[in-house]
Amino acid sequence: MAEVAVAEKSKPAGPSLLGPPRRKKRVGIRIDMTPMVDVAFLLLIFFMVTTVFRRPLAMEVNMPEPGARVEVPESNVMTVYVDGDGTMLYKLGKGELAPIGWDELPAVLTANDLANPDLIVLVKIDRSARYENMVDMMDALDDAHMQRFSLIPMTDKDVETLDQAR
Repeated sequence: MAEVAVAEKSKPAGPSLLGPPRRKKRVGIRIDMTPMVDVAFLLLIFFMVTTVFRRPLAMEVNMPEPGARVEVPESNVMTVYVDGDGTMLYKLGKGELAPIGWDELPAVLTANDLANPDLIVLVKIDRSARYENMVDMMDALDDAHMQRFSLIPMTDKDVETLDQAR
């Protein structure tokens, strides 16, 4: 803890014949910092052990090589269109476009993946759509455990197809 170190004088205290009385020396104080360091390290270890670590919020995305082309039967492709206002339409293979809501999306993805294990999801997102829509789509694909999907921007032909379907 704290100690006060006092030096003992060998001379008797009294008036000096040689001059004015001397000032007393300052008392040296020594503070033992060991208990404070121990408490600091104990608190540090306590907070490190009790901290809850979050899963990283990043998703690993494998990008294809430039110019790579893969031939896939159209019956194995599910196309999901995300419009600029956040509405979605989807089709399986050469089927008709059908509207779908964000809350229905994981169930539809899971059901179609169980029906066709070779299913590839092609997500076409309008460039004017919010970034949040793309993140929500990737979360839905991750929740449905979809491993094979592609994200691409919508072309003018896709926009015309959506306008005709409405």
